[in-house]
Amino acid sequence: MTTYARQFVRSPRSVGQARDFVAARVGAAVGPDRADDIRVCVSELVTNALVHGTPRGRQLRVHVAVDDGAVRIEVHDASGASPYLRHPAPTDDHGRGLQLVDALADEWGTRDRDGLGKLVWASFIRTAT
Repeated sequence: MTTYARQFVRSPRSVGQARDFVAARVGAAVGPDRADDIRVCVSELVTNALVHGTPRGRQLRVHVAVDDGAVRIEVHDASGASPYLRHPAPTDDHGRGLQLVDALADEWGTRDRDGLGKLVWASFIRTAT
């Protein structure tokens, strides 16, 4: 297993930077359809960490673990508040991020970190071609 990690500042630009960071490390571990799923999920998880989980002056951290045919993404932030799957009304303009993660990832979850905050993770397995 190969692992990578990078810290990002609390900024909307970090969403695209995190997505590019992960995409560059995923490589051939999963098929192209899963790579798109991973990019969407990274965007959603990092956006959630910025909006709901990263206090001013703190950074968030993205971990990527690439194994033979599988990828695990973790987004670490300094908030102890756990995200949950929402069920927004059709007219709501937010609240669907974890629904996308739930639909695209093979598994996802959250757990407390050692020390301050939590991490939200998503795992992806190569699809048969």
